[in-house]
Amino acid sequence: MNEALLRSLTPSVLGILVRRGADFAAAEDAVQDALVEAVRVWPADQPRDPKGWLVTVAWRRFLDATRADTARRRREDAVDAEPVPGPGATADDTLQLYFLCAHPSLTPSSAVALTLRAVGGLTTRQIAQAYLVPEATMAQRISRAKRTVSGLRLDRTGDVATVLRVLYLVFNEGYSGDVDLAAEAIRLTRQLAAAIDHPEVAGLLALMLLHHARRAARTAPDGSLVPLAEQDRGRWDTGAITEGVTILQGALARDRPGEFQAQAAIAALHADARTAEETDWVQIVEWFDELARLTDSPVVRLNRAVAVGEADGPRAGLAALAAVDDTVPRHTAVAAYLHERDGDPATAARLYAEAARKAPNLAERDHLTRQAARLNASRSH
Repeated sequence: MNEALLRSLTPSVLGILVRRGADFAAAEDAVQDALVEAVRVWPADQPRDPKGWLVTVAWRRFLDATRADTARRRREDAVDAEPVPGPGATADDTLQLYFLCAHPSLTPSSAVALTLRAVGGLTTRQIAQAYLVPEATMAQRISRAKRTVSGLRLDRTGDVATVLRVLYLVFNEGYSGDVDLAAEAIRLTRQLAAAIDHPEVAGLLALMLLHHARRAARTAPDGSLVPLAEQDRGRWDTGAITEGVTILQGALARDRPGEFQAQAAIAALHADARTAEETDWVQIVEWFDELARLTDSPVVRLNRAVAVGEADGPRAGLAALAAVDDTVPRHTAVAAYLHERDGDPATAARLYAEAARKAPNLAERDHLTRQAARLNASRSH
């Protein structure tokens, strides 16, 4: 079974059903039913036109649901509109679906959750983990969002800022989650950049390219995480870095600062350094100051504390960290790192172990556990 094929076809099939008159919630349910049927049938007999097959089955599932609660005349009209089997339409509706899910009637958090579930292909559990909330809470949030957008059409304009945030979360999930969506997020952001002349869209595309350029060096052959300072920079994709920096420079030249441009500038400074020791941490702190001004985000202040620790020493970093709420995710891991830099391995080892217990994914947990074990082993000799 080609799960990647099913995942790639899902947005287009969903868009076709919505354009044919299905409300969003019913269309999404019908597409999910069709995917389940494909998983059951295709291993023995995969159709020559997978997309056409999915459209036909999903539309019939929609009609079955419609027949249960609509009048007879409306049922007959819907049957008349049933598409004939054959090659499906080639239009890519994915980006339009992102805008539908980012409708102004939804809160940003609900819009992000709905898009990740209906278009991005993530499970409710994966989305709940990304938001650090119980799975049942996220399921209720997604259900409410689906009810809200039911009846809306693809020509209703959503919020660009929310779409950008969704795309970035999908990109990040592609790195840390169970489903690889990073390349798809870059593809959609390229489409958006071609359609909308906006410096923040360009900033997000630059940020994605600069992060994606380091992907091959992020993990060791055994799958373990490799921290940025220890990565083999010869494995970084210089083509992606060059493209990202060029796009960023064009965006910054327009003097309309935004959070994605600031994040991309930080990533560009990392990419520009030939070695970890040559990183311009002073400039990075300045960009974090700008980012904090733009977002007032505790996560930004947490990452700024790391940069301050590199630029001005670990004591300064710990002082900056003291101003950050200790419930912010990864706070304990940052404290462990700064205490190790400050020459306090006992405290660092304890904090690494504590951070491992709070880690949001297995790879990060294993990395932090190894850090704690390394320090404990060095102290025992």
